[in-house]
Amino acid sequence: MIAVSLVKPAVRLLLGRWHPFAYNAAKERTVWNGGRHCSRFSVVRNKSDTMVDAAVMEKMEAGFAKLAASDSKSLLKKYLTKEVFDALKNKKTSFGSTLLDCVQSGFENHDSGVGIYAPDAEAYSVFSDLFDPIIEDYHKGFKKTDKHPAADFGDVASFGNVDPTGEFVVSTRVRCGRSMEGYPFNPCLTEAQYKEMEDKVSSTLSALEGELKGKFYPLTGMDKAVQQQLIDDHFLFKEGDRFLQAANACRFWPTGRGIYHNDNKTFLVWCNEEDHLRIISMQMGGDLGQVYRRLVTAVNDIEKRIPFSHHDRLGFLTFCPTNLGTTIRASVHIKVPKLAKDYAKLESIADKYNLQVRGTRGEHSEAEGGIYDISNKRRMGLTEYQAVKEMYDGISELIKIEKSL
Repeated sequence: MIAVSLVKPAVRLLLGRWHPFAYNAAKERTVWNGGRHCSRFSVVRNKSDTMVDAAVMEKMEAGFAKLAASDSKSLLKKYLTKEVFDALKNKKTSFGSTLLDCVQSGFENHDSGVGIYAPDAEAYSVFSDLFDPIIEDYHKGFKKTDKHPAADFGDVASFGNVDPTGEFVVSTRVRCGRSMEGYPFNPCLTEAQYKEMEDKVSSTLSALEGELKGKFYPLTGMDKAVQQQLIDDHFLFKEGDRFLQAANACRFWPTGRGIYHNDNKTFLVWCNEEDHLRIISMQMGGDLGQVYRRLVTAVNDIEKRIPFSHHDRLGFLTFCPTNLGTTIRASVHIKVPKLAKDYAKLESIADKYNLQVRGTRGEHSEAEGGIYDISNKRRMGLTEYQAVKEMYDGISELIKIEKSL
């Protein structure tokens, strides 16, 4: 039996993602989350470890009742039936995560589109009765018996410019999320681990060459004016919105967070925002081909230096189930003023082509100056190349319809 000392930090613990790594007894730690411990390793389990705390159960029951009585349109409300709730409310992962850890953001924000996050990798299995139908619904039919295909970026030369005349597309962006193998999800990450991850990312990216060559900027100590300018330019991230805050996804902020960008600011890497890494290629105009090729080159280069965690069935694991699989999000900032006059029609057309419409600054934001952020919606059950092609085909069709109105 291994003796484990329990230390209760004065900060809230967050939800995040976990990835398997080698057992090391010397590094065994247990941390606290609202009175419930979240152990990095399942070494010794007793009855109290598997019991859901009474206060947690009370909060869970109250949250479920409020959600059930609400007019929420979230996938959480759609699939968290009384039967599913009763079947899962007493379960825990080996890290101490409960159903409440998965659903508390959706409980607090009834206007959520999805409303659920995975506090650790096991949650996708332990609470599969809830995650599986939500994944199937969001990812357009990816069933629990399905297996995500192997990574395939396809023919990177096959994409061109979606808007050669520059009349509609303001900018193009393709990103993917990655988790670093050998590190747990946020509930079990210590402040020291955040710093260690930042050091690894910084040193790794600083070795990139050619078009990708650039500099890493830690958020800690960053000049406020510089930070805000980078946010306004859509280069930098800010602390999580109320949805991520409710999911406890901003622990030790801004420790361990940072941004890398190349000299042209067309290639960015976010360190420890929502995922361990967000790898981003972006530029003005509609040349998706150039943006995609840059991303693929970067991902392949970084993966040689930093191993990524991958799940045989679900693909690349992420905090939010909407990003599982390829994790690819290919998007454009686009002006479609005629379609925008009938937003319901715009969304209907977008949905037909598996596209997602967001505000100018992304999820949970408003369209500024009639500019929308439109991207591929599906990430699972298809390859990286197919995900980007859905966006390419869909945006091409939206432009065609806009021209015809």
